[in-house]
Amino acid sequence: MGTTRLKSRRRQDQGLKWARVIMGILATIGVIDTGSITFNRWGLLGPLTCPGSSEGCDRVLNSPWGTIFQGNNFVIPLSLLGLISYLSLLVMAFLPFIPRISESKNDVSRRSWWGLFAISCSMSIFSLLLIWLMLFKIKAFCFFCILSACISFLILILSIIGGGWDDYSKLFFRGILLSLGILLGGLIWSSSIEPNKAVNAENVIGLPPSVKTISNSNQVKLAKHLKAKGVVMYSAYWCPHCHDQKEMLGKEASNTLTIIECAEDGLNNQRSLCESKGISGFPSWEINGKIDSGVKTLEELADLSNYIGSRDF
Repeated sequence: MGTTRLKSRRRQDQGLKWARVIMGILATIGVIDTGSITFNRWGLLGPLTCPGSSEGCDRVLNSPWGTIFQGNNFVIPLSLLGLISYLSLLVMAFLPFIPRISESKNDVSRRSWWGLFAISCSMSIFSLLLIWLMLFKIKAFCFFCILSACISFLILILSIIGGGWDDYSKLFFRGILLSLGILLGGLIWSSSIEPNKAVNAENVIGLPPSVKTISNSNQVKLAKHLKAKGVVMYSAYWCPHCHDQKEMLGKEASNTLTIIECAEDGLNNQRSLCESKGISGFPSWEINGKIDSGVKTLEELADLSNYIGSRDF
């Protein structure tokens, strides 16, 4: 009966304690890594210092693949999934050490080893997909992303070594099935949010894609009002959300706005100004001396700038 399912060889203390401790430490680092990105995207943490190139981190984290959902004043970054996963790994790593569960320690230990393996395996496969997107689609380097990938792979290795599995063939078989499922789902996800090919095709390095929509008179009036009020939009030429914001306004209105290019390799960029303003996400709006990140509806821009004209946008 012992061969019918995966379990540790040890009955009293399943798996290796030192492996759990190291996995807990690595998971804590992962929580700090992904938590910093998440809170930064939410505006709860200041600019992040990215080793190597802050431009690369900005480009990766603000790419279409860096965001699960973005609405009015609300964003769910992909890093939030990483944060939840690392918190889960942290809990499962130390769960058997909790005194109150000593009566069911064997069962908890066995189940937590499987959880550690399953989550770290899923994260590792998904990290490979993200690294591929980073290198071949976004074409930028992000230290935080590489760090997270390394942590997930190390935890996966430790879960295999430290779990004391009776039948490694079954473990690897289940791991392969899980990996194929995660890879397939990840490929479908990454393809579904592929930026508009027409926009990418015309995008010259350093130059943002052209705006296709036509502004109506009220959109132009709003843009003129924003300009007169000293409102500034901080943008990056490679940022898809910045392009979406401009499309909402239309071509003429966008050309009327004061738009500051923040990308280091962007045409006529003012990178130093963006850094002095603490710009960490794109687009960011400076309205009445305050920085507000994220795509805004035209109604929101009108409210924030006290626009009193027609709102038939």
